[in-house]
Amino acid sequence: MKSKKQLLEFISKRKTSFIASVDDDGFPNMKAMFPPRKIDENCCLYFTTNTSSMRAQQYMKNPKASVYFYEKGRFRYEGIMLIGTMEVLQDEATKKEIWCEGDTIYYHKGVSDPDYCVLKFTAEKGRRYCGFKVESFDIEALA
Repeated sequence: MKSKKQLLEFISKRKTSFIASVDDDGFPNMKAMFPPRKIDENCCLYFTTNTSSMRAQQYMKNPKASVYFYEKGRFRYEGIMLIGTMEVLQDEATKKEIWCEGDTIYYHKGVSDPDYCVLKFTAEKGRRYCGFKVESFDIEALA
């Protein structure tokens, strides 16, 4: 991975995200999600979910997480796994910032719905596969 800009551009073009948490027995649990609602320049990714969800409960107990994105072309496959931590944010300011029109289909009480929360993933390192090559990288080391 050459730069944060390249990484963030790749992520922003994906239509599906896969997030992983750790269960009480130490096993990884993977789930497909909509793409991040917000991606900041520090490689923090923001998702929405239900506060009551299994995933949110797992992150509250153990913040270790990974997120995976991929692009499958006819002759080329590229995948990027990020490893870091996931925070479950329930403050009103963050919830308002991430809220989108139409979210009431999931959170009937609106932005103040107690079952609406924001997952903030902070990437620390990653691995990229492309062209039969694998490379590891640290987020802070990217230009």
